[in-house]
Amino acid sequence: MAYENLDFFFKKSGSINEEICLEPFSISGYSLFLKREDQIHPVVSGNKFRKLKYLVHDMKASPKKAILTFGGAFSNHIAATAAIGKLMDIPTVGLIRGEELEQLRTSNPTLQYAYQCGMRLIYMNRSDYRLKGQEEVLKKYIPNLDEYYIIPEGGTSSLAVKGCSEILSEADTNFDYIATAVGTGGTFAGILNSLQPHQQGLGFSVLNGTFQKEILGKFSNNTHYHLTDTFNFGGYAKIDSELVRFINKFKEITRIQLDPVYTAKMMYGIMNLMQEGYFRKNSRILAIHTGGLQGIKGMNLRLKSKNLPQIEI
Repeated sequence: MAYENLDFFFKKSGSINEEICLEPFSISGYSLFLKREDQIHPVVSGNKFRKLKYLVHDMKASPKKAILTFGGAFSNHIAATAAIGKLMDIPTVGLIRGEELEQLRTSNPTLQYAYQCGMRLIYMNRSDYRLKGQEEVLKKYIPNLDEYYIIPEGGTSSLAVKGCSEILSEADTNFDYIATAVGTGGTFAGILNSLQPHQQGLGFSVLNGTFQKEILGKFSNNTHYHLTDTFNFGGYAKIDSELVRFINKFKEITRIQLDPVYTAKMMYGIMNLMQEGYFRKNSRILAIHTGGLQGIKGMNLRLKSKNLPQIEI
């Protein structure tokens, strides 16, 4: 598929805002909408499409021969990069955290999908993975490193932030709060860069801590935001029966699928903050659905191994 066609597809498939009826959740006094960035593409959806847009432009204009990036067992970024590579006929390589995953590749939906898209998977031991920013470590796995266009884990960079700044449109200026889940911080930084003066950003860290403030300060001058890790359920990719029940209830009521790593934690947090009276009464809240639905199958395998309830698909 030619890049021009992909770019046209991207522009054509802008996301819609879908209102969430709060009455079934026993909440009133607010208006809540969900921006359906998950509908941009089945796999390259949400913030991953936004982050990769200008990075791929830049790679195509460079002399590099392939994309090299990083991720874990259920990485949305790995799946999205592999899909972009297949769509655009760009060779991709994924350095995967954990040597033990090589034996599980065929049973891991995310890694199997990336492999089927043509991504070359290389498994790093965890001590090396922690040092992946060091060139001498990377060259142990990729000797001809200079031939690769390197995209950091999660995709966050100035070009990725530029892409994420396009999530909001002129139609979103009538909202008071703009909320998103926060991983590396790139998506939230892009959103902060496009906020109107009357709007407040609200970030829900899916990791322990709010260390992303350093990234936010690097890529955005907007300090009109609140970042919390209160609703991270123990950290990245951590989940329990309560969150599974919330995901299933939300889908039953709204017919919208939430991913367990990012958007579900954000929506759970928003509902709790509403009940606690955090938001101004009669305020309008826009939450961003950042996609990531491809990871549900893998998460269900993990839940099944722990005899926990399954996420309904």
